[in-house]
Amino acid sequence: MKQTQFGPKGWTPERLGNLAGKTYVITGANAGAGFQAARILLSKGAKVVMLNRSAEKSTAAVNKLKQEFGAKADVSFVRMDLSELASVRAAAEEVLKTVPRIDALICNAAIAQVPTQKLTVDGFESQLGTNHYGHFALCGMLFDRIEESRGRIVVMASLGYNMGIKTIQFDDMNWDRNYSPNPVYSQSKLAQMMFAYELQDRVKAAGRNVEVYVCHPGASATSLISTSGGRFTRFTWWLMTKTPFVQSAERGAYPEVMCATEDGLEQRALHGPTGRMQTSGPVGQGKLEPHAHDKAVMVKLWDRSEKDTGFNWSLD
Repeated sequence: MKQTQFGPKGWTPERLGNLAGKTYVITGANAGAGFQAARILLSKGAKVVMLNRSAEKSTAAVNKLKQEFGAKADVSFVRMDLSELASVRAAAEEVLKTVPRIDALICNAAIAQVPTQKLTVDGFESQLGTNHYGHFALCGMLFDRIEESRGRIVVMASLGYNMGIKTIQFDDMNWDRNYSPNPVYSQSKLAQMMFAYELQDRVKAAGRNVEVYVCHPGASATSLISTSGGRFTRFTWWLMTKTPFVQSAERGAYPEVMCATEDGLEQRALHGPTGRMQTSGPVGQGKLEPHAHDKAVMVKLWDRSEKDTGFNWSLD
């Protein structure tokens, strides 16, 4: 563990300078870690554009942030449902029309522990379709705009990547045969990480100017499980949030804000809490298991993702 990178307390927002003139686009920013990331960035003078599914919740979040930071706080939202590729495309087109620069795209939104198999409108298992395919297409559509300001893509992963089957189940990506909430969620987060690490390789090979970082929030009291998990999972998680093992949503946002702003971070790494089992503690560079960047699997997943989403990246 590289706990010493930022001293014994790890990375905190105190390291941030003035972010005026910078723009951050965050998916799933009306609650939890995404909302807290928006708060931290706005507090330093940045502009924040949220990409959220619910217009109602987004309006409420924007109003709350303007109450805290003043009417001039530059925060807005574009409606986007990550589980629908048509919605992702429409939102990306709207961002390209209305957001002239992107210093970082933070892929924060996710669904988790969906109790029974559900398919997206495009026919994908819901957790893979939302967490991976939606972000895969979004990052591709916004890539050139991000590069114009030598910006970053930040992928919010999960320690769950190390709890599933540790590879991609290519012969049954919808899990028709063996659906189970946790392994499928783990699979979707592993897919997101593999996408990010493969994108790093392709960006480097093509000589493009975008940095790609992967982080995770540790065990944080966000709304993730309470919004998509089953009743028992939700109740168990609610009980856990009352224990000292689970940190606040604000602390859960530190890794993504760090990856969006801090210089000198390693790209082929997993950033997040470095304390007990990487669930909490000082934020820095943690341990990354090698199966998350198995090159043959990453390439196969990339090709499959292009085919399934109908979005072909052109990095050369």
